[in-house]
Amino acid sequence: MGIANGIRKQARKIAIGERHTSAWAKSLRETAEELPSPPVHRLEKDGLDISMAWAIIGIFAILGLAAVYMMSLILIPITLAVVVGMILGLAAENLGKMGVPRLANAFLLSSAVALVIALLANSLVGPLTMLANEAPAFVERTISRIMPYLERIEWLHITPATFESGPMSIGALLENTGNVLHLVTTSLTPALVQGLIFFAALLLFLASRVNLRKTIIMTFRTRPQRLAAIRVINAVEQVLGFYFATASLIYVGLGVVMTIIAYASGLSAPVLWGFFAFLSSFIPYLGITLMTLSVAIAGIITYDGFIVGLMPAAAFFTVHLVMENLIFPAVMGRRLEINPFIVFLAILFWTWMWGAVGAMLALPLSLIVMTVIEELLIEERPQPQLPK
Repeated sequence: MGIANGIRKQARKIAIGERHTSAWAKSLRETAEELPSPPVHRLEKDGLDISMAWAIIGIFAILGLAAVYMMSLILIPITLAVVVGMILGLAAENLGKMGVPRLANAFLLSSAVALVIALLANSLVGPLTMLANEAPAFVERTISRIMPYLERIEWLHITPATFESGPMSIGALLENTGNVLHLVTTSLTPALVQGLIFFAALLLFLASRVNLRKTIIMTFRTRPQRLAAIRVINAVEQVLGFYFATASLIYVGLGVVMTIIAYASGLSAPVLWGFFAFLSSFIPYLGITLMTLSVAIAGIITYDGFIVGLMPAAAFFTVHLVMENLIFPAVMGRRLEINPFIVFLAILFWTWMWGAVGAMLALPLSLIVMTVIEELLIEERPQPQLPK
């Protein structure tokens, strides 16, 4: 067998031109062709081997999810900064074309984000303070309003005495409210740390955006792979920028409409209702559901009649339905459509992993994954046939 392999190697060298061809070489080549091919040993895997391979993949997947969950304090602000930085990618590129240096470009955009957040927080201080001061009266008014409806449901066994003593009494509810406020106060320090990480990561990401793009592109070795990387990065930035710029304008209009509805309906803190309508719209399905239920409860508490109390919620739901199903698709087109079931699963998963911030990040992360898949499978798309 060793002699046969040696003859084959010599014949291969002669065939590719490493040695001059002679009569001896021709006979050697003919001998090599007559020799039997070496046996090919194939490793056949049974069901147990395949199960072991999938088990190892599953273990690493579980460990990865556990790492993402345990490192949420750091990963949440960094992921949010990367998403916001990619959304601001087009603005950063335009400022760069105008001659603005990269560091100044990053400082201007990150400062603009901080200014918007500060203005929103400042506008919400007054309504939230008023809501906190009116919490006891609000609880009493809520109980008195919903008690007639709760008494009709016999299997709940709820009577006015239920709210006079025990865990559902007004004193217990106010005590629990104090515990919640204490929990929010103790969570303020991690929130500040995450805020600092977010702004630092956003500033550094915008400042090193071009170099980071070059590094990612140059990690690929062939020219087609590098072109695909450029196409994917540009497509992700365009999709995120276009989607959130357009969605923000539409949802700002929804927030203004909700503020008008709350003011006309006599609901307290109409500006706060408008802000919550704007913010909840970025969480598909779950946001509109929670917002509609909240407006319905507030309307029932405000008005004596049940039907009249539901009218603000019905008006908000109708406006949101028109914007989401008519105006939004007309502006966005069909290019950014995502399977609703996949979006719903993504919201549930990231809410379970990272809470409220994860729910807001579910849609942009889904857009990123969808764009990457579409750009990588662009060769498999049906191409239009030109007329002959």
